[in-house]
Amino acid sequence: MSERSRLRLVVLQVVVLSLLVTLLGRMWYVQVLATASYRSAAAENGTRQIVTPAARGMILDARGRPLARNRTALVVSISRTALLRQPDGGRQLVARVATVIGKPFAEVWDRTRLCGSPGAPPSPKCFNGSPYQPIPVTDEADTQMALQIMERREDFPGVTAELTAVREYPQPLGANAAHELGYLGPVTDEELAQRAAGARRGAHNETVLQRTDLVGRAGLEREYDDDLRGTPGVKTLAVDHRGAVNSTLAETQPTAGNYLVTTIDAQVQAEAEKQLRAAIKRARTVGDVNKGFEKRKADSGAVVVLDVRTGGVVAMASWPTYDPNIWVGGISTADYRSITSKKNNYPNQSRAFQGEFAPASTFKAVSLPAAVKAGYSLHASYDCPSAYPIGRSMKQNYESHGYGIIPMRRAIEVSCDTVFYKFAYETWLRQGGLHAKKGTKDPFTTMAQAYGLGRPTGLDLPSESNGRIADRAWKQAYWKATRDFYCAKAKSGYPAVARTDPARATYLRRLSKENCVDGWAYRGGDAANFAIGQGDTTVTPLQMARVYAAVANGGRLVTPHIGRAIMTPQGTLVRNLEPKTVRHIPVAPSTLAWLRSALRGVTERGTGFGPFARAQFPLGKVPVASKTGTGEVFGKQTTSWFASFAPETRPQYAVVMMVSQGGTGSGIAGPSVAELYKTLFGVQGSTVDLAKASPPGGRPTSALPRVRADGTVVQPAGDPSTAAETRQAAPFLPRYRREGE
Repeated sequence: MSERSRLRLVVLQVVVLSLLVTLLGRMWYVQVLATASYRSAAAENGTRQIVTPAARGMILDARGRPLARNRTALVVSISRTALLRQPDGGRQLVARVATVIGKPFAEVWDRTRLCGSPGAPPSPKCFNGSPYQPIPVTDEADTQMALQIMERREDFPGVTAELTAVREYPQPLGANAAHELGYLGPVTDEELAQRAAGARRGAHNETVLQRTDLVGRAGLEREYDDDLRGTPGVKTLAVDHRGAVNSTLAETQPTAGNYLVTTIDAQVQAEAEKQLRAAIKRARTVGDVNKGFEKRKADSGAVVVLDVRTGGVVAMASWPTYDPNIWVGGISTADYRSITSKKNNYPNQSRAFQGEFAPASTFKAVSLPAAVKAGYSLHASYDCPSAYPIGRSMKQNYESHGYGIIPMRRAIEVSCDTVFYKFAYETWLRQGGLHAKKGTKDPFTTMAQAYGLGRPTGLDLPSESNGRIADRAWKQAYWKATRDFYCAKAKSGYPAVARTDPARATYLRRLSKENCVDGWAYRGGDAANFAIGQGDTTVTPLQMARVYAAVANGGRLVTPHIGRAIMTPQGTLVRNLEPKTVRHIPVAPSTLAWLRSALRGVTERGTGFGPFARAQFPLGKVPVASKTGTGEVFGKQTTSWFASFAPETRPQYAVVMMVSQGGTGSGIAGPSVAELYKTLFGVQGSTVDLAKASPPGGRPTSALPRVRADGTVVQPAGDPSTAAETRQAAPFLPRYRREGE
């Protein structure tokens, strides 16, 4: 044998040996290392799961009224297995079903296609569940439809009509609360993968999602989704290689979701929504009583009723709004465009906790303690001229009114801007003006931050806005972010604006030049504007309600919240939803007491007097502390604000209303706030009847609703609505009064 032949034989032997080693290694891996995974895959290949959704837990108001619940509906479903057995793939069967239920064939056909399969439409038009469970094609069937299907089984093989639970928002007593409740939507592949990964990591606080689940997409439905959703039932079926079912291997029953008890009182919520609509209508049709009944655009608004002791949201409304039931069963394209369109002013956005507005003179509840920190006395008198010089310009008092030398208390009552200009500008000068050292602490901006402004309140709803504190740091950051834009506009101007509004275009170009060169500078005018809630500072109505709650309760900065407790459907308490730890604002108790008294004077003798006088509200029995605000926005009509709390001597509620482009605070928002207080304290004429107040007793409901053995939810035990409890509540009235009143 030649040397070359021997070499070839060696190479061949090496190759054969390598293949043999590889084969043996693969066999060892498959039979030893990968045994578990292949066994699992084999079992999976021979089993299929059918998921039965759990009934979602109800969302209840503070007294047990359902804000979100499940209604029983007739659901028509088609078995996908039955469809595939049809010669035409089930098209004729689907056509017959579509005719019976009164829906277009294309819509029903799309619904029977599995999401992700070839030719299937995108979710939610396709079916996102298992191919082994019936596919629901409508939840709006009536008895006649069901009878047609069930009596003609030969024409509708695999089609069923069954009762099932469907989410609904019943709006008790007319309470809409769409922005607080939120809505449901189909689970996504990303969410399924994320939850599955969390389960593998041992994340016990997350429940595993099923492909058929509906999950919360906004509001309370999203925030408390894990509590409300419950655990679906799962039936595991053994199938052969053709997919035919052989037997049931295992089955677990669904567990209904828990109930969420909220702080919202449906009756107050309904009244708050009614009064907000009344303020919008008043501004548009009647006009502002303080401005010769001049009509306003009133494009949006919000109102918040807050428990000043706990931070519980008793009511919160936004306008424009929408019917939350449009999401049930999948929102239509037309409805979705309607609630998200600019033309309709974005009804899906809550102005109460997502809208940001200049707070105007309601901000003086923040500025006054700041002025005290800066060294100004509450017991001195100050000049209130019609205008105050800031550098080379004059800052006008609102409507250019001057009141001469007046005590500090009177400056609050008549809302004198020039007094606060003086406080802020002189403080700015003492700190170095434009040459202030880096890190200088301004008492006005520092106080605003101490009140929690400029960041979310901690409300248990997603997507809460921050608001904005326009201090030196913000000016610097904003200038860096916008310098290039303003420098470009300084050169080009605003030709599009100039065609319709030359004066505004000239103003905008001059402003752009200033912002381009030294937009970072915190000027005296900025400090003056800040002190009266104007300029670049913005807040949400919820943030201002929190501010006035802190003034009312002695300086505790509460965390607004809507969730109160989680209960089982049998009424067992799972857990209380305790509000987050509060902190105290850095204001002396004596200053807060003075401020509360001065704000009461606003209602009795100042800018807040008109609305309550016209409503014939008995301020001697239920004293109200308030502050009006009229926000001036360039290019828009003024923003109407009315911030308040009551009773001033024993505060229970803070009520804040805002109407964008609505006019003055006392002319538009104020009258609606006065009417809302009538509901809160049972005011009828000059009589205060706490038994007829809502909530009963003139204070927020503290006890939890009860659930009877049959599942009926009833009002909380101890709710002061019986005669005996009403008699116990009556002595509460005299405590409102001061000595001598």
